[in-house]
Amino acid sequence: MKAVLFEKFQEAPRLVTVDDPSPEAHGVVLKVAATGVCRSDWHGWMGHDSDIELPHIPGHELAGVVEAVGKDVTNWKVGDKVTVPFICGCGSCSECHAGHQQVCLHQEQPGFTHWGSFAEYVGIHQADLNLVSLPESMDFATAASLGCRFATSFRAVIDQGRVSAGQWVAVHGCGGVGLSAVMIAAAAGANVIGVDLDPAKLALAQDLGAVAVINGTEADVAQAIHDITRGGAHVSLDALGHPVTMTNSILCLRPRGKHIQVGLMLGEHAAPAIPMPKIVGQEIELLGSHGMQAHRYGAMLDMVASGKLDPARLVGAQISLAEAPEALINMNKFQSVGATVITRF
Repeated sequence: MKAVLFEKFQEAPRLVTVDDPSPEAHGVVLKVAATGVCRSDWHGWMGHDSDIELPHIPGHELAGVVEAVGKDVTNWKVGDKVTVPFICGCGSCSECHAGHQQVCLHQEQPGFTHWGSFAEYVGIHQADLNLVSLPESMDFATAASLGCRFATSFRAVIDQGRVSAGQWVAVHGCGGVGLSAVMIAAAAGANVIGVDLDPAKLALAQDLGAVAVINGTEADVAQAIHDITRGGAHVSLDALGHPVTMTNSILCLRPRGKHIQVGLMLGEHAAPAIPMPKIVGQEIELLGSHGMQAHRYGAMLDMVASGKLDPARLVGAQISLAEAPEALINMNKFQSVGATVITRF
């Protein structure tokens, strides 16, 4: 199969030909129809993820069709249209038994713990637990964005943030995760404020339901949010993963507000300074959010089917597999508006 592979961290990936994968007894092989280019893939390429063994094929945000089925798989057959959470549970640990596959103690992640979806085919573990059926009406580019950015935002806003109608929600960073969070929080009835440095991304945030936007180059972000909300946000998300956006997210909250860390903070940003006096003095909640379980996709897909959510609007450039190395290398420049998706193999 054709695949994008890198042999050294921070060295340009190459389009190569490698052996096709075979399904494990409990797994499947998917023919990849679309796969997103995500900043998490960039972190992996930079060498920020200790799970990656070289040489490596990145890619974790995917949708496709079942091509081959392991002998122990009972719920899926060749030809099924599916996606998969980027965190695949083992099905055996205490967290999986409690339904928390997103923090599985022995999790597998395509594109991190094993070869991923920047390829024509990808192997998926524990298929009966982790695969998610897709509606025939959903195109593959849209479906690919569900596995990481959109589903991650759904869990962060709905399950972790417990956002409700009338609350003020601030979203720091209007990339794929942030724009998804804007749409989802607005659909839940919240008053959403989008924060970014790019006027084009802020304009899209408004189109997706933000009632106000703030350009971080032109304002004291935390103070501006306090002014707009008359006291601070109830819930705030760092959808980027940077000490500045994390700090702004915490400082913009009203007393007893919730900060949700969605963006990864790795490498030199792995141990940021936290404004602890505000955390203690105002009883601020700090919450992490890491993907979403396959069994929660139904609620999200129902909202898509009803028209309350429209993830297709978040799909940006559609590129070929041959263009993926350049797109991956440039992910940290934040040039694209919406999710870049590989759809031509």
